[in-house]
Amino acid sequence: MSAPLEPEAPGTAHDAPELDRTVRGTHPGIPGAHPDASGAHPGIPGPHPDASTPPGPHPDPSLGSTSPAAAEWRRLDPRTLLVHCGWMAAPLGSLALTALATGGRITTGAWFTLAAIAASFAVVTTIGLIRWARTEFRVAPRSADGTGEGAVGGDRGRPTLTLDVRSGLLTRRLRSVPLHRIRTVDLTASPLHRLLGVTVLRAGTAGSGDGRSELSLEALAVPEAERLRAELLAYADAEAVANDPVVARISWRWLRYAPLTFWVVGGVFVVAGSVYRVLDGIGIEAWKLGFVQRAFTEFGASALWLTVPAALLVILALGSVGALALYVENWWNYCLEWTDARTLVVRRGLFTTRSVTIERARLRGVLLREPLLLRAGGGALVRAVAGGLGNREENRKRSGLLPPAPRPEALRVAGGALRSPFPGSTSPAALAPHPRIALRRRRVRGLLWAVLPGTAVLAGLGAAFTPVLLHCAWIYAVVTTAGVLWLARDAYRNLGHGVDGPYLVARSGTFSRDTLALQREAIAAWTFSTSPFSRRAGLVTLTAAVAAGEDGYRIPDLAAAEAPGFAAAAAPGILEEFLMHPGTSAHLPEHRLP
Repeated sequence: MSAPLEPEAPGTAHDAPELDRTVRGTHPGIPGAHPDASGAHPGIPGPHPDASTPPGPHPDPSLGSTSPAAAEWRRLDPRTLLVHCGWMAAPLGSLALTALATGGRITTGAWFTLAAIAASFAVVTTIGLIRWARTEFRVAPRSADGTGEGAVGGDRGRPTLTLDVRSGLLTRRLRSVPLHRIRTVDLTASPLHRLLGVTVLRAGTAGSGDGRSELSLEALAVPEAERLRAELLAYADAEAVANDPVVARISWRWLRYAPLTFWVVGGVFVVAGSVYRVLDGIGIEAWKLGFVQRAFTEFGASALWLTVPAALLVILALGSVGALALYVENWWNYCLEWTDARTLVVRRGLFTTRSVTIERARLRGVLLREPLLLRAGGGALVRAVAGGLGNREENRKRSGLLPPAPRPEALRVAGGALRSPFPGSTSPAALAPHPRIALRRRRVRGLLWAVLPGTAVLAGLGAAFTPVLLHCAWIYAVVTTAGVLWLARDAYRNLGHGVDGPYLVARSGTFSRDTLALQREAIAAWTFSTSPFSRRAGLVTLTAAVAAGEDGYRIPDLAAAEAPGFAAAAAPGILEEFLMHPGTSAHLPEHRLP
Protein backbone atom coordinates (compact mmCIF):
# COMPACT_ATOMS: atom_id res chain seq x y z
CA MET A 1 0.00 0.00 0.00
CA SER A 2 1.40 3.33 -1.00
CA ALA A 3 2.21 5.98 1.58
CA PRO A 4 1.13 9.51 0.68
CA LEU A 5 3.51 12.40 1.04
CA GLU A 6 3.07 14.40 4.21
CA PRO A 7 1.72 17.89 3.61
CA GLU A 8 4.11 20.79 4.09
CA ALA A 9 3.60 23.97 5.99
CA PRO A 10 2.27 26.80 3.85
CA GLY A 11 4.94 28.64 1.95
CA THR A 12 7.56 25.89 2.18
CA ALA A 13 7.60 25.21 -1.54
CA HIS A 14 8.76 28.70 -2.35
CA ASP A 15 10.67 29.63 0.79
CA ALA A 16 13.22 26.82 0.59
CA PRO A 17 15.56 26.44 -2.38
CA GLU A 18 14.88 22.74 -2.53
CA LEU A 19 12.40 20.28 -1.06
CA ASP A 20 13.66 16.82 -0.22
CA ARG A 21 11.21 14.22 1.11
CA THR A 22 11.85 10.53 1.79
CA VAL A 23 8.99 8.08 2.29
CA ARG A 24 8.67 4.32 2.46
CA GLY A 25 7.01 2.52 -0.42
CA THR A 26 5.51 4.38 -3.36
CA HIS A 27 3.26 7.37 -3.50
CA PRO A 28 0.59 8.32 -6.00
CA GLY A 29 1.30 10.86 -8.69
CA ILE A 30 0.50 14.41 -7.90
CA PRO A 31 -2.35 15.61 -10.07
CA GLY A 32 -1.61 18.61 -12.19
CA ALA A 33 -3.50 21.74 -12.98
CA HIS A 34 -5.66 22.32 -16.01
CA PRO A 35 -5.60 25.31 -18.29
CA ASP A 36 -8.18 27.93 -17.72
CA ALA A 37 -10.71 29.16 -20.21
CA SER A 38 -8.20 31.41 -21.88
CA GLY A 39 -5.94 28.50 -22.66
CA ALA A 40 -3.07 29.81 -20.51
CA HIS A 41 -1.65 27.67 -17.77
CA PRO A 42 -2.38 29.23 -14.39
CA GLY A 43 1.15 28.43 -13.20
CA ILE A 44 3.18 30.32 -15.79
CA PRO A 45 4.70 33.34 -14.06
CA GLY A 46 5.63 35.75 -16.74
CA PRO A 47 4.40 38.65 -18.80
CA HIS A 48 1.68 38.15 -21.36
CA PRO A 49 1.96 39.80 -24.73
CA ASP A 50 -0.04 42.97 -24.64
CA ALA A 51 0.41 46.55 -25.67
CA SER A 52 2.60 47.29 -22.67
CA THR A 53 4.94 44.34 -23.13
CA PRO A 54 8.33 45.35 -24.47
CA PRO A 55 9.63 43.55 -27.52
CA GLY A 56 11.82 40.54 -26.83
CA PRO A 57 11.56 36.85 -26.17
CA HIS A 58 8.49 35.57 -24.35
CA PRO A 59 7.69 32.20 -22.85
CA ASP A 60 6.48 29.89 -25.55
CA PRO A 61 2.82 28.97 -24.93
CA SER A 62 3.40 25.71 -26.75
CA LEU A 63 5.71 24.40 -24.04
CA GLY A 64 4.74 21.22 -22.28
CA SER A 65 3.84 23.01 -19.05
CA THR A 66 0.80 24.62 -20.67
CA SER A 67 -1.10 21.37 -21.04
CA PRO A 68 -2.50 18.87 -18.52
CA ALA A 69 0.09 16.38 -19.72
CA ALA A 70 2.82 18.65 -18.40
CA ALA A 71 2.08 17.39 -14.87
CA GLU A 72 2.51 13.76 -15.92
CA TRP A 73 5.63 11.95 -14.81
CA ARG A 74 8.21 11.37 -17.53
CA ARG A 75 11.06 8.86 -17.62
CA LEU A 76 14.62 9.04 -18.79
CA ASP A 77 15.60 7.78 -22.21
CA PRO A 78 16.09 3.96 -22.35
CA ARG A 79 19.53 4.55 -23.88
CA THR A 80 20.60 5.48 -20.35
CA LEU A 81 21.37 1.77 -19.89
CA LEU A 82 23.95 1.87 -22.68
CA VAL A 83 25.57 4.93 -21.09
CA HIS A 84 25.96 3.04 -17.80
CA CYS A 85 27.68 0.18 -19.63
CA GLY A 86 30.01 2.42 -21.62
CA TRP A 87 32.76 2.11 -18.98
CA MET A 88 33.43 -1.44 -20.25
CA ALA A 89 35.06 -0.12 -23.42
CA ALA A 90 38.34 0.65 -21.61
CA PRO A 91 38.95 -2.78 -19.98
CA LEU A 92 37.79 -4.65 -23.06
CA GLY A 93 40.12 -2.56 -25.23
CA SER A 94 42.97 -3.24 -22.81
CA LEU A 95 42.32 -7.00 -23.03
CA ALA A 96 42.26 -6.80 -26.82
CA LEU A 97 45.60 -4.97 -26.90
CA THR A 98 47.09 -7.50 -24.48
CA ALA A 99 45.90 -10.40 -26.65
CA LEU A 100 47.29 -8.67 -29.74
CA ALA A 101 50.67 -8.05 -28.05
CA THR A 102 50.91 -11.72 -26.97
CA GLY A 103 50.04 -13.09 -30.38
CA GLY A 104 46.43 -13.92 -29.63
CA ARG A 105 47.21 -15.86 -26.45
CA ILE A 106 44.97 -14.97 -23.49
CA THR A 107 46.56 -15.59 -20.13
CA THR A 108 44.86 -16.93 -17.03
CA GLY A 109 44.83 -13.44 -15.52
CA ALA A 110 43.06 -12.15 -18.60
CA TRP A 111 40.35 -14.80 -18.21
CA PHE A 112 39.82 -13.72 -14.60
CA THR A 113 39.63 -10.12 -15.74
CA LEU A 114 37.07 -11.08 -18.41
CA ALA A 115 34.98 -12.93 -15.81
CA ALA A 116 35.10 -9.91 -13.49
CA ILE A 117 33.98 -7.66 -16.34
CA ALA A 118 31.08 -9.99 -17.13
CA ALA A 119 29.97 -10.04 -13.49
CA SER A 120 30.29 -6.28 -13.25
CA PHE A 121 28.30 -5.94 -16.46
CA ALA A 122 25.44 -7.95 -14.98
CA VAL A 123 25.45 -5.89 -11.77
CA VAL A 124 25.69 -2.54 -13.54
CA THR A 125 22.96 -3.50 -16.03
CA THR A 126 20.61 -4.55 -13.22
CA ILE A 127 21.27 -1.38 -11.22
CA GLY A 128 20.91 0.76 -14.34
CA LEU A 129 17.61 -0.90 -15.24
CA ILE A 130 16.25 -0.30 -11.75
CA ARG A 131 17.40 3.32 -11.76
CA TRP A 132 15.82 3.91 -15.16
CA ALA A 133 12.53 2.26 -14.18
CA ARG A 134 12.29 4.08 -10.85
CA THR A 135 13.45 7.58 -11.88
CA GLU A 136 10.80 10.02 -13.11
CA PHE A 137 10.57 13.77 -13.49
CA ARG A 138 8.02 16.45 -14.34
CA VAL A 139 7.35 20.19 -14.28
CA ALA A 140 4.18 20.90 -12.32
CA PRO A 141 2.54 23.61 -10.22
CA ARG A 142 2.90 23.21 -6.47
CA SER A 143 0.34 24.52 -4.05
CA ALA A 144 1.22 25.87 -0.64
CA ASP A 145 0.16 22.62 1.06
CA GLY A 146 2.38 20.55 -1.25
CA THR A 147 -0.46 18.58 -2.86
CA GLY A 148 0.17 19.93 -6.35
CA GLU A 149 -3.53 20.61 -6.92
CA GLY A 150 -4.16 24.13 -8.00
CA ALA A 151 -1.32 26.52 -7.42
CA VAL A 152 -1.44 29.24 -4.89
CA GLY A 153 1.28 31.26 -3.27
CA GLY A 154 4.62 31.95 -4.92
CA ASP A 155 6.44 35.17 -5.63
CA ARG A 156 4.25 38.22 -6.29
CA GLY A 157 1.13 36.11 -5.84
CA ARG A 158 2.07 33.82 -8.68
CA PRO A 159 1.80 30.04 -8.54
CA THR A 160 4.94 28.10 -7.71
CA LEU A 161 6.09 25.86 -10.54
CA THR A 162 8.57 23.17 -9.58
CA LEU A 163 10.84 20.63 -11.22
CA ASP A 164 10.12 17.34 -9.46
CA VAL A 165 12.40 14.30 -9.62
CA ARG A 166 11.52 11.10 -7.77
CA SER A 167 13.71 8.03 -7.56
CA GLY A 168 14.54 5.05 -5.36
CA LEU A 169 13.40 1.43 -5.07
CA LEU A 170 12.59 0.71 -1.43
CA THR A 171 13.01 4.25 -0.17
CA ARG A 172 11.30 6.62 -2.54
CA ARG A 173 12.82 10.10 -2.70
CA LEU A 174 11.12 13.18 -4.13
CA ARG A 175 13.27 16.23 -4.84
CA SER A 176 11.42 19.39 -5.79
CA VAL A 177 13.03 22.65 -6.88
CA PRO A 178 10.93 25.78 -7.56
CA LEU A 179 11.64 27.08 -11.04
CA HIS A 180 12.25 30.60 -9.78
CA ARG A 181 15.15 29.20 -7.71
CA ILE A 182 16.89 27.62 -10.71
CA ARG A 183 19.94 29.61 -11.78
CA THR A 184 21.59 27.46 -14.46
CA VAL A 185 20.44 24.72 -16.83
CA ASP A 186 23.37 23.01 -18.55
CA LEU A 187 23.47 20.31 -21.22
CA THR A 188 26.60 18.14 -21.29
CA ALA A 189 27.23 15.31 -23.76
CA SER A 190 30.37 13.17 -23.80
CA PRO A 191 31.38 11.37 -27.02
CA LEU A 192 29.44 8.31 -25.82
CA HIS A 193 26.34 10.42 -25.17
CA ARG A 194 26.63 12.01 -28.60
CA LEU A 195 27.04 8.61 -30.23
CA LEU A 196 23.80 7.47 -28.58
CA GLY A 197 21.97 10.75 -29.25
CA VAL A 198 21.42 11.64 -25.59
CA THR A 199 22.66 14.33 -23.20
CA VAL A 200 22.81 15.08 -19.47
CA LEU A 201 20.71 17.94 -18.08
CA ARG A 202 21.80 19.63 -14.85
CA ALA A 203 19.63 22.26 -13.18
CA GLY A 204 21.41 24.23 -10.46
CA THR A 205 20.01 26.56 -7.85
CA ALA A 206 21.63 29.46 -6.03
CA GLY A 207 23.30 27.07 -3.60
CA SER A 208 24.33 24.37 -6.05
CA GLY A 209 28.05 24.97 -5.61
CA ASP A 210 28.28 22.01 -3.23
CA GLY A 211 26.22 19.75 -5.51
CA ARG A 212 23.46 19.16 -2.97
CA SER A 213 21.07 21.63 -4.61
CA GLU A 214 21.63 20.42 -8.16
CA LEU A 215 19.27 18.13 -10.03
CA SER A 216 20.79 15.89 -12.69
CA LEU A 217 18.89 13.91 -15.33
CA GLU A 218 20.98 11.33 -17.19
CA ALA A 219 20.22 10.74 -19.87
CA LEU A 220 17.61 12.46 -22.05
CA ALA A 221 17.15 12.46 -25.78
CA VAL A 222 18.64 15.64 -27.20
CA PRO A 223 15.34 17.09 -28.53
CA GLU A 224 13.58 16.39 -25.23
CA ALA A 225 16.46 17.88 -23.24
CA GLU A 226 16.33 21.03 -25.36
CA ARG A 227 12.56 21.30 -24.83
CA LEU A 228 12.91 20.78 -21.07
CA ARG A 229 15.70 23.31 -20.89
CA ALA A 230 13.58 25.88 -22.73
CA GLU A 231 10.69 25.01 -20.43
CA LEU A 232 12.75 25.64 -17.32
CA LEU A 233 14.15 28.90 -18.65
CA ALA A 234 10.86 30.12 -20.15
CA TYR A 235 9.99 31.96 -16.98
CA ALA A 236 12.94 34.30 -17.13
CA ASP A 237 12.26 37.97 -17.45
CA ALA A 238 10.97 38.75 -20.94
CA GLU A 239 12.37 42.26 -20.99
CA ALA A 240 13.76 43.10 -24.41
CA VAL A 241 17.48 42.82 -25.00
CA ALA A 242 18.59 46.30 -26.00
CA ASN A 243 21.40 45.20 -28.31
CA ASP A 244 22.09 42.19 -30.47
CA PRO A 245 21.62 39.18 -28.17
CA VAL A 246 24.54 37.35 -29.85
CA VAL A 247 27.71 38.58 -28.14
CA ALA A 248 30.26 36.46 -30.05
CA ARG A 249 30.62 33.52 -32.42
CA ILE A 250 33.62 31.39 -33.32
CA SER A 251 36.04 32.77 -35.88
CA TRP A 252 38.53 30.21 -37.17
CA ARG A 253 41.08 32.97 -37.67
CA TRP A 254 41.52 32.71 -33.90
CA LEU A 255 43.21 29.33 -34.41
CA ARG A 256 46.52 31.13 -34.66
CA TYR A 257 46.30 31.73 -30.90
CA ALA A 258 45.93 28.02 -30.07
CA PRO A 259 49.72 27.31 -30.14
CA LEU A 260 50.26 30.18 -27.67
CA THR A 261 48.77 28.22 -24.78
CA PHE A 262 50.13 25.89 -22.11
CA TRP A 263 49.14 22.77 -24.04
CA VAL A 264 51.80 23.37 -26.68
CA VAL A 265 54.37 21.99 -24.23
CA GLY A 266 52.35 20.65 -21.31
CA GLY A 267 50.09 18.54 -23.51
CA VAL A 268 53.08 16.76 -25.05
CA PHE A 269 54.43 15.82 -21.63
CA VAL A 270 51.00 14.58 -20.56
CA VAL A 271 50.76 12.36 -23.65
CA ALA A 272 54.38 11.22 -23.30
CA GLY A 273 53.78 10.29 -19.67
CA SER A 274 50.69 8.30 -20.60
CA VAL A 275 52.58 6.45 -23.37
CA TYR A 276 55.45 5.68 -20.99
CA ARG A 277 53.05 4.22 -18.41
CA VAL A 278 51.43 2.01 -21.06
CA LEU A 279 54.82 0.77 -22.29
CA ASP A 280 55.99 0.20 -18.74
CA GLY A 281 52.79 -1.70 -17.98
CA ILE A 282 53.43 -4.21 -20.76
CA GLY A 283 57.12 -4.54 -19.86
CA ILE A 284 58.76 -2.39 -22.54
CA GLU A 285 61.64 -0.11 -21.48
CA ALA A 286 62.09 2.79 -23.88
CA TRP A 287 65.81 3.07 -23.20
CA LYS A 288 66.37 -0.53 -24.34
CA LEU A 289 64.70 -0.16 -27.73
CA GLY A 290 66.99 -1.03 -30.61
CA PHE A 291 66.94 2.26 -32.51
CA VAL A 292 67.66 4.21 -29.28
CA GLN A 293 70.70 2.09 -28.46
CA ARG A 294 71.97 2.25 -32.06
CA ALA A 295 71.71 6.06 -32.04
CA PHE A 296 73.88 6.39 -28.94
CA THR A 297 76.31 3.75 -30.20
CA GLU A 298 76.87 5.45 -33.57
CA PHE A 299 76.92 9.08 -32.41
CA GLY A 300 78.36 8.66 -28.91
CA ALA A 301 78.39 11.80 -26.77
CA SER A 302 77.28 13.95 -29.69
CA ALA A 303 73.95 12.13 -29.60
CA LEU A 304 73.01 14.27 -26.59
CA TRP A 305 73.56 17.51 -28.55
CA LEU A 306 71.54 16.13 -31.43
CA THR A 307 68.78 14.65 -29.30
CA VAL A 308 67.95 17.74 -27.23
CA PRO A 309 67.31 20.16 -30.16
CA ALA A 310 65.48 17.44 -32.07
CA ALA A 311 63.32 16.69 -29.04
CA LEU A 312 62.50 20.39 -28.64
CA LEU A 313 61.45 20.64 -32.28
CA VAL A 314 59.32 17.50 -31.98
CA ILE A 315 57.70 18.83 -28.80
CA LEU A 316 56.85 22.15 -30.45
CA ALA A 317 55.49 20.46 -33.57
CA LEU A 318 53.41 17.87 -31.75
CA GLY A 319 52.32 20.43 -29.16
CA SER A 320 51.10 22.83 -31.82
CA VAL A 321 49.09 20.12 -33.55
CA GLY A 322 47.64 18.96 -30.23
CA ALA A 323 46.79 22.53 -29.20
CA LEU A 324 44.97 23.10 -32.49
CA ALA A 325 43.02 19.85 -32.09
CA LEU A 326 42.13 20.70 -28.49
CA TYR A 327 41.04 24.21 -29.49
CA VAL A 328 38.74 22.84 -32.19
CA GLU A 329 37.28 20.17 -29.89
CA ASN A 330 36.58 22.62 -27.06
CA TRP A 331 35.27 25.58 -29.05
CA TRP A 332 33.58 24.05 -32.08
CA ASN A 333 30.29 25.82 -32.86
CA TYR A 334 30.99 28.34 -30.09
CA CYS A 335 28.32 30.97 -29.49
CA LEU A 336 27.86 33.42 -26.61
CA GLU A 337 24.44 35.07 -26.49
CA TRP A 338 21.79 36.59 -24.26
CA THR A 339 18.73 34.38 -24.71
CA ASP A 340 16.71 36.95 -22.77
CA ALA A 341 17.32 40.00 -20.62
CA ARG A 342 18.84 38.02 -17.75
CA THR A 343 20.20 34.75 -19.16
CA LEU A 344 23.66 34.44 -20.75
CA VAL A 345 24.31 31.17 -22.59
CA VAL A 346 27.61 29.68 -23.81
CA ARG A 347 27.42 26.85 -26.34
CA ARG A 348 30.52 24.99 -27.54
CA GLY A 349 32.09 21.59 -28.16
CA LEU A 350 32.70 19.08 -30.95
CA PHE A 351 32.81 15.64 -29.33
CA THR A 352 31.81 16.73 -25.82
CA THR A 353 29.23 19.48 -26.16
CA ARG A 354 28.49 22.02 -23.44
CA SER A 355 25.66 24.49 -23.03
CA VAL A 356 26.17 26.61 -19.91
CA THR A 357 23.65 29.18 -18.73
CA ILE A 358 24.56 32.04 -16.40
CA GLU A 359 21.86 34.18 -14.84
CA ARG A 360 22.61 37.87 -14.95
CA ALA A 361 21.84 38.23 -11.25
CA ARG A 362 24.58 35.67 -10.51
CA LEU A 363 27.16 37.26 -12.82
CA ARG A 364 29.40 39.22 -10.45
CA GLY A 365 32.12 40.25 -12.83
CA VAL A 366 34.49 39.27 -15.63
CA LEU A 367 38.12 38.19 -15.64
CA LEU A 368 40.34 39.10 -18.61
CA ARG A 369 43.20 36.57 -18.63
CA GLU A 370 46.40 37.04 -20.67
CA PRO A 371 48.95 34.21 -20.32
CA LEU A 372 52.51 35.20 -21.16
CA LEU A 373 52.74 33.60 -24.61
CA LEU A 374 49.22 34.63 -25.53
CA ARG A 375 49.89 38.19 -24.39
CA ALA A 376 53.04 38.29 -26.53
CA GLY A 377 50.87 37.38 -29.52
CA GLY A 378 48.27 40.05 -28.73
CA GLY A 379 45.63 37.64 -27.48
CA ALA A 380 43.50 37.11 -24.37
CA LEU A 381 40.62 35.02 -23.08
CA VAL A 382 37.61 35.84 -20.92
CA ARG A 383 36.11 34.07 -17.91
CA ALA A 384 32.96 34.80 -15.96
CA VAL A 385 32.92 35.47 -12.23
CA ALA A 386 29.55 33.94 -11.41
CA GLY A 387 27.87 31.90 -8.73
CA GLY A 388 26.16 28.56 -9.18
CA LEU A 389 28.81 27.09 -11.51
CA GLY A 390 29.88 24.33 -9.13
CA ASN A 391 33.08 23.73 -7.20
CA ARG A 392 36.48 25.07 -8.17
CA GLU A 393 37.12 22.34 -10.76
CA GLU A 394 33.71 22.67 -12.38
CA ASN A 395 33.97 26.46 -12.30
CA ARG A 396 37.16 26.32 -14.39
CA LYS A 397 35.39 24.22 -17.00
CA ARG A 398 32.14 26.18 -17.12
CA SER A 399 33.19 29.79 -16.63
CA GLY A 400 34.86 30.27 -20.03
CA LEU A 401 33.17 32.99 -22.08
CA LEU A 402 35.72 33.32 -24.90
CA PRO A 403 38.52 31.11 -26.25
CA PRO A 404 42.00 32.57 -26.90
CA ALA A 405 41.25 35.42 -29.29
CA PRO A 406 42.55 38.90 -30.21
CA ARG A 407 42.66 41.23 -27.22
CA PRO A 408 40.27 43.82 -28.76
CA GLU A 409 37.75 41.03 -29.28
CA ALA A 410 38.24 39.89 -25.67
CA LEU A 411 37.59 43.43 -24.42
CA ARG A 412 34.45 43.65 -26.53
CA VAL A 413 33.13 40.29 -25.27
CA ALA A 414 33.91 41.22 -21.66
CA GLY A 415 31.92 44.42 -22.11
CA GLY A 416 29.07 42.50 -23.72
CA ALA A 417 28.90 40.18 -20.73
CA LEU A 418 28.90 43.11 -18.29
CA ARG A 419 26.46 45.14 -20.41
CA SER A 420 28.87 48.06 -20.01
CA PRO A 421 32.33 48.89 -21.39
CA PHE A 422 35.06 46.84 -19.78
CA PRO A 423 37.51 49.10 -17.87
CA GLY A 424 40.30 50.05 -20.24
CA SER A 425 38.47 48.97 -23.43
CA THR A 426 37.90 52.54 -24.67
CA SER A 427 41.04 54.11 -23.16
CA PRO A 428 43.97 52.81 -21.13
CA ALA A 429 42.87 52.13 -17.58
CA ALA A 430 44.65 54.47 -15.16
CA LEU A 431 45.08 52.03 -12.29
CA ALA A 432 46.74 53.16 -9.08
CA PRO A 433 50.38 51.96 -8.98
CA HIS A 434 51.82 49.91 -6.13
CA PRO A 435 54.83 50.86 -3.96
CA ARG A 436 58.17 50.44 -5.68
CA ILE A 437 59.38 48.14 -2.94
CA ALA A 438 57.11 45.49 -4.52
CA LEU A 439 59.55 45.45 -7.46
CA ARG A 440 62.47 44.74 -5.14
CA ARG A 441 60.56 41.88 -3.49
CA ARG A 442 59.99 40.22 -6.86
CA ARG A 443 63.63 40.56 -7.82
CA VAL A 444 64.84 39.08 -4.54
CA ARG A 445 62.41 36.16 -4.68
CA GLY A 446 63.38 35.36 -8.26
CA LEU A 447 67.09 35.35 -7.43
CA LEU A 448 66.58 33.21 -4.32
CA TRP A 449 64.25 30.63 -5.84
CA ALA A 450 65.37 30.42 -9.48
CA VAL A 451 68.98 31.58 -9.89
CA LEU A 452 70.84 30.49 -6.76
CA PRO A 453 69.59 26.85 -6.44
CA GLY A 454 70.28 25.95 -10.08
CA THR A 455 73.66 27.64 -10.11
CA ALA A 456 74.70 25.92 -6.87
CA VAL A 457 73.67 22.48 -8.11
CA LEU A 458 75.50 22.83 -11.44
CA ALA A 459 78.59 24.24 -9.74
CA GLY A 460 78.66 21.40 -7.23
CA LEU A 461 78.30 18.76 -9.93
CA GLY A 462 80.98 20.47 -11.99
CA ALA A 463 83.41 20.50 -9.09
CA ALA A 464 82.76 16.82 -8.45
CA PHE A 465 82.70 15.42 -11.99
CA THR A 466 83.58 17.63 -14.95
CA PRO A 467 84.59 21.27 -15.56
CA VAL A 468 82.03 21.45 -18.37
CA LEU A 469 79.29 21.80 -15.79
CA LEU A 470 81.12 24.75 -14.23
CA HIS A 471 80.74 26.61 -17.51
CA CYS A 472 77.10 25.56 -17.59
CA ALA A 473 76.72 27.01 -14.09
CA TRP A 474 77.87 30.54 -14.95
CA ILE A 475 75.95 30.51 -18.24
CA TYR A 476 72.82 29.44 -16.36
CA ALA A 477 73.38 32.18 -13.76
CA VAL A 478 73.74 34.92 -16.40
CA VAL A 479 70.75 33.82 -18.45
CA THR A 480 68.37 33.22 -15.53
CA THR A 481 69.38 36.48 -13.80
CA ALA A 482 68.49 38.45 -16.92
CA GLY A 483 65.21 36.54 -17.22
CA VAL A 484 64.32 37.03 -13.54
CA LEU A 485 64.98 40.77 -13.67
CA TRP A 486 62.83 41.13 -16.79
CA LEU A 487 59.97 39.07 -15.36
CA ALA A 488 60.12 40.93 -12.04
CA ARG A 489 59.80 44.28 -13.79
CA ASP A 490 56.95 42.99 -15.94
CA ALA A 491 55.15 41.65 -12.87
CA TYR A 492 55.54 45.00 -11.10
CA ARG A 493 54.30 46.99 -14.10
CA ASN A 494 51.21 44.76 -14.23
CA LEU A 495 50.22 45.57 -10.65
CA GLY A 496 47.34 48.00 -10.34
CA HIS A 497 43.99 48.62 -8.65
CA GLY A 498 41.16 51.09 -8.76
CA VAL A 499 37.42 51.70 -8.83
CA ASP A 500 35.47 52.28 -12.04
CA GLY A 501 31.82 53.08 -11.33
CA PRO A 502 30.15 49.97 -9.91
CA TYR A 503 33.26 47.81 -10.44
CA LEU A 504 36.41 47.10 -8.48
CA VAL A 505 39.30 46.72 -10.95
CA ALA A 506 42.44 44.79 -10.05
CA ARG A 507 45.34 43.63 -12.24
CA SER A 508 48.34 41.43 -11.40
CA GLY A 509 50.50 38.57 -12.67
CA THR A 510 53.20 38.04 -15.28
CA PHE A 511 52.97 34.40 -16.41
CA SER A 512 49.23 35.06 -16.52
CA ARG A 513 48.23 38.72 -16.32
CA ASP A 514 44.68 38.87 -14.96
CA THR A 515 42.48 41.96 -15.06
CA LEU A 516 39.43 41.62 -12.85
CA ALA A 517 36.27 43.73 -13.03
CA LEU A 518 34.23 42.79 -9.96
CA GLN A 519 30.93 44.27 -8.83
CA ARG A 520 31.57 46.27 -5.67
CA GLU A 521 28.21 45.31 -4.20
CA ALA A 522 29.16 41.62 -4.49
CA ILE A 523 32.09 41.97 -2.07
CA ALA A 524 31.11 40.28 1.20
CA ALA A 525 34.32 40.67 3.22
CA TRP A 526 37.96 41.78 3.10
CA THR A 527 41.03 39.83 4.22
CA PHE A 528 44.34 41.53 4.98
CA SER A 529 47.30 39.10 4.73
CA THR A 530 50.92 39.78 5.66
CA SER A 531 54.12 37.83 6.24
CA PRO A 532 57.16 38.86 8.31
CA PHE A 533 58.89 40.06 5.13
CA SER A 534 55.89 41.96 3.77
CA ARG A 535 55.29 43.64 7.15
CA ARG A 536 58.89 44.79 7.18
CA ALA A 537 58.38 46.19 3.67
CA GLY A 538 55.13 47.91 4.67
CA LEU A 539 53.00 45.89 2.25
CA VAL A 540 49.78 43.92 2.60
CA THR A 541 47.80 41.58 0.33
CA LEU A 542 44.12 42.46 0.13
CA THR A 543 41.62 39.69 -0.74
CA ALA A 544 38.02 40.44 -1.71
CA ALA A 545 35.69 37.61 -0.64
CA VAL A 546 32.76 37.06 -2.99
CA ALA A 547 30.25 34.23 -3.31
CA ALA A 548 31.15 33.57 -6.94
CA GLY A 549 34.00 32.35 -9.11
CA GLU A 550 37.05 31.45 -7.02
CA ASP A 551 35.43 32.81 -3.81
CA GLY A 552 38.28 35.28 -3.27
CA TYR A 553 40.38 37.60 -5.48
CA ARG A 554 43.76 38.94 -4.36
CA ILE A 555 45.28 42.37 -4.78
CA PRO A 556 48.92 41.75 -3.81
CA ASP A 557 51.44 44.16 -2.32
CA LEU A 558 49.41 47.26 -1.52
CA ALA A 559 50.85 49.87 0.79
CA ALA A 560 49.76 48.90 4.31
CA ALA A 561 48.75 52.49 5.09
CA GLU A 562 46.54 52.82 2.01
CA ALA A 563 44.91 49.37 1.93
CA PRO A 564 42.16 50.06 4.53
CA GLY A 565 41.20 53.28 2.79
CA PHE A 566 40.94 51.63 -0.60
CA ALA A 567 38.93 48.68 0.79
CA ALA A 568 36.50 50.99 2.57
CA ALA A 569 36.08 53.17 -0.53
CA ALA A 570 35.57 50.16 -2.83
CA ALA A 571 33.00 48.43 -0.61
CA PRO A 572 31.49 50.86 1.91
CA GLY A 573 29.92 49.53 5.07
CA ILE A 574 32.37 46.70 5.80
CA LEU A 575 35.43 48.27 7.41
CA GLU A 576 34.24 51.57 8.88
CA GLU A 577 33.46 50.13 12.29
CA PHE A 578 36.99 48.68 12.54
CA LEU A 579 38.81 51.93 11.81
CA MET A 580 40.55 53.59 14.71
CA HIS A 581 38.88 56.99 14.55
CA PRO A 582 35.15 57.48 13.99
CA GLY A 583 35.73 60.25 11.47
CA THR A 584 38.32 58.39 9.43
CA SER A 585 35.85 57.04 6.91
CA ALA A 586 34.83 60.55 5.91
CA HIS A 587 38.40 61.33 4.83
CA LEU A 588 39.29 58.07 3.11
CA PRO A 589 41.28 58.60 -0.10
CA GLU A 590 39.51 58.04 -3.35
CA HIS A 591 40.80 55.33 -5.72
CA ARG A 592 38.84 55.90 -8.89
CA LEU A 593 39.62 55.55 -12.55
CA PRO A 594 39.36 58.77 -14.52
